[in-house]
Amino acid sequence: MNRNAIGLLLLLLTLTGLRGGMAQPKRLFIQFDSRYKQLSFAAEAIQQEARPKGYTFWRTLGPVELPVKETGVCVRLIADSASAIGMSQRAGLKKPAGLGWQQYAIRVTQTNSLTTIYVLAGDPSGAMYGGLDVAEAIRQQTLNTLAESDNKPYLERRGIKFNIPLDLRTPSYSDPGDASQQNIPDVWDESFWRTYFGEMARNRYNVLSLWSLHPFPSLVNVPEFPDVALADVWRTREKYDDSYSFTGTEFVRPNLFKNVEILRKMSIQDKIAFWRKMMQLAKDHGIEVYFFTWNMFTYGAEGKHGITDKQTNDTTIAYFRASVRELVTTYPLLAGIGITAGEHMDNKLQGDYANEKWLWRTYGEGIRDGLKQQPNRTFRLIHRFHYTSLSSIQDAFHDYPSVLELSMKYAIAHMYSIPNPSFVLPAMPYLSKQTRSWLTIRNDDIYSFRWANNDFARQFIRAIPELDKIAGYYMGPDGYCWGRDYLTKGTDHPLVMQKQWYSFMLWGRLSYNPNLSDAVLLQNLQSRFLGIPVQKLYRPWAAASMIFPWITRYVWGDIDLKWLPEANTSHPSHHGFYTVADYIEREPMPGSGIQNIYLWAKNSHAHLPDTLQSPMAVADTLTRLAGVALSGLQALPARKVGSFAELDQTLGDIEAFGHVGNYYAAKLKAAGSLALFDQFGNEADRSRAVQWLEQARTHWTNYARVYDSLYKPALYNRVGYVNIPALLANVESDITLAKQWKPGTIRYQTKYTTEKPFRN
Repeated sequence: MNRNAIGLLLLLLTLTGLRGGMAQPKRLFIQFDSRYKQLSFAAEAIQQEARPKGYTFWRTLGPVELPVKETGVCVRLIADSASAIGMSQRAGLKKPAGLGWQQYAIRVTQTNSLTTIYVLAGDPSGAMYGGLDVAEAIRQQTLNTLAESDNKPYLERRGIKFNIPLDLRTPSYSDPGDASQQNIPDVWDESFWRTYFGEMARNRYNVLSLWSLHPFPSLVNVPEFPDVALADVWRTREKYDDSYSFTGTEFVRPNLFKNVEILRKMSIQDKIAFWRKMMQLAKDHGIEVYFFTWNMFTYGAEGKHGITDKQTNDTTIAYFRASVRELVTTYPLLAGIGITAGEHMDNKLQGDYANEKWLWRTYGEGIRDGLKQQPNRTFRLIHRFHYTSLSSIQDAFHDYPSVLELSMKYAIAHMYSIPNPSFVLPAMPYLSKQTRSWLTIRNDDIYSFRWANNDFARQFIRAIPELDKIAGYYMGPDGYCWGRDYLTKGTDHPLVMQKQWYSFMLWGRLSYNPNLSDAVLLQNLQSRFLGIPVQKLYRPWAAASMIFPWITRYVWGDIDLKWLPEANTSHPSHHGFYTVADYIEREPMPGSGIQNIYLWAKNSHAHLPDTLQSPMAVADTLTRLAGVALSGLQALPARKVGSFAELDQTLGDIEAFGHVGNYYAAKLKAAGSLALFDQFGNEADRSRAVQWLEQARTHWTNYARVYDSLYKPALYNRVGYVNIPALLANVESDITLAKQWKPGTIRYQTKYTTEKPFRN
């Protein structure tokens, strides 16, 4: 017996059902190599599911043969290709189709009364995923029908974009908002990350990207610049407002230091120990960790040792290079760094201080310095296509010593729009298997609500072009913090990933395997809400979840500060609440195939043919979706207002979606009627517009009532302070606007441009 078999057949749990007169409990054995923490995680998941299903649970270490006459189920987790092939040969199993990174095969044999489930994998991640499949089958009570399968990732790297609020002195892009401020203590809490990584692994995410304007003072000690490292974790008690910039500048204002609270007493050595432990914990769940920065910012270092935020300051360049070196050497488990040629760089500089040259002299040289001590280490540098061009990147970084990859915004800021955004297509001819790009999949659409639509998620993932040129993706917001949920009223603060568990399951599981059946997905939903017929819940929820994708296709605002569908608004300095007049002039999303309302009115009156979809058809679609959502609720238990049980909150989200969907439908109809009145002066059209807007007011009133029963008003860093009930005054202003409208008011011109994520 090998060393890994020490502790053979440790009895972890013996059910009291063994006593006479009761049915013999089912017996479950798990065999795995405990040196692999990912396998231990999978084994614990199996145990958690097996215990309430009446299993007597035994765990063994190593490939120990069970007695031939043993009864029950044995799960064998094999985490290296040689052992997997050897096991398949000895047991007469069908050879696995592949044993590459994250791949696994499930094989099942039956000997007398013993069922053996083999998870054959080439690495610990694949074995963990196979073990989680077994745990899921136990939960769904389908273990007896578990099918043999071969599995490999559709997208190799599937990640979360997390703007991390480390400290008052080292802010992220999202820090001037309530959610980020509330999450500062959480990101320094081991239990937070242990839960976070567990949720990620269960949903098959294997990348965590942590984004910060300038994280180094909170993460490393730089010997050449000893005064920069920050002790303790600070947060201000001063209130943020909506006056902060959209480019990360002046985020650390003097007034914020007037009332500081120290959340945690920590030396820089304590912080380093903490993040080393967190990166090890991530690895134990099969997760790579990356830090991303915007440039160039010097928060926490400004004014020390002559460091400034001037791009021509050689001391600052030396400081950045040394900080990057220390980040690489201090954290041997860090998988890479992502960089941005903006937001705070001078595009006019030339020579050694030009943007890309500056980035090479700091990040490129810093990484190269760090890798001198670890020449065989793979360390990815991910250079975003933002304020730069492919040719300038390639010119500056041609001597990079490891893997250089790119990154583009896939749907700008709105993944919940159309399932096949085209923004990256111009870049695809310039990419290759050697020069691949990551996709930044931004969710600045849904902060409050739970979302669930299998078909949209599956279509979105399958539409990603030329997968051999795609390194992976990271999904997340800039206008909200995906940490703990402090937006919901009540006293519980689960992770956003736990609250919105179904959507996170969809995006993670389907990007590993887009062919995963609806049956598996809906069985997970059923096991969450026992006693509720799953289709009666899923059908209205799925319809409700398509409301934001449809309205965002028409009221398109490419970046997050231009459009928040939860509130029909943008940042006050940009535009604010969108009026019925704004709807007339909106340019729909590129690729949506929807016609602008002004042109629709003009063409329809002249009976001119048009190949684009009518905006009134969009309104009809919204009405239908809202109707399915709200009528479907009638077949479900009535929501208990004031209850924060998950079912009641989910029902509330569906209802809120339905009411705001009706609001948007009525507003589109009103805009159509008002556009006709503007062009042709028929008072009947004005009257219809007013009637539609009065209906819109009723729908918003209902929406605000439901929203207010679930969620708090909040300050968001990209759209400002949002109070849904208070926006009723803006809704009513539309009625006055229509009543006072004069024909010929609109001077329509195509004026909206969409951010271009790529330049050659």
